Amino acid sequence: MAKGNPLQEQLLKAGLVKKSKLAEVAREQNKARHAKVPSGPSEIQREAERARAEKAERDRVLEAERKALARTAELRAQARQIIQDRKVPRSGEGEYRFTADGAIRTVLVSEDLRKKLSSGALVIARLDDRYELLPRVAADKVRERDPGMIVLDHGQGAGNEAASATSEDDAYYAQFKVPDDLVW
Repeated sequence: MAKGNPLQEQLLKAGLVKKSKLAEVAREQNKARHAKVPSGPSEIQREAERARAEKAERDRVLEAERKALARTAELRAQARQIIQDRKVPRSGEGEYRFTADGAIRTVLVSEDLRKKLSSGALVIARLDDRYELLPRVAADKVRERDPGMIVLDHGQGAGNEAASATSEDDAYYAQFKVPDDLVW
């Protein structure tokens, strides 16, 4: 008889259960307590493992995004530094107009700087709210890091197809005379 379980003793005294039935239930409970746990993972364990895997994947994606943003900021800072270090000092009173952000902008340049801008030897780059002149080599380095900082580049994209189309256009427009003193 199971000692220490007052409910079972009361039921036995009242005659509601038999001693054999009580012993059988006690053996089954004992077997259940001492039985080995199944070797396969339970549903709760599988769910916990799946949740851990999802969290690890989310963390990996967030870390990759954070690294990409940091890399972009680093490249932008490098481009800004190149512009500050390599900008060409502007001199002169002649206005050179160009479009940026859908508006016409103006920088004051000398005749020599105007020719270099037109030929593509110099490029206009944006640094915060001002525009700076850069030599071609520096502009290429800036373009590698942040192409959005280059505002005007007459020397970019001089490929074979563009050259042949330009020569055809030049031949057509050669019949029209343009005054030498025309400055836009």
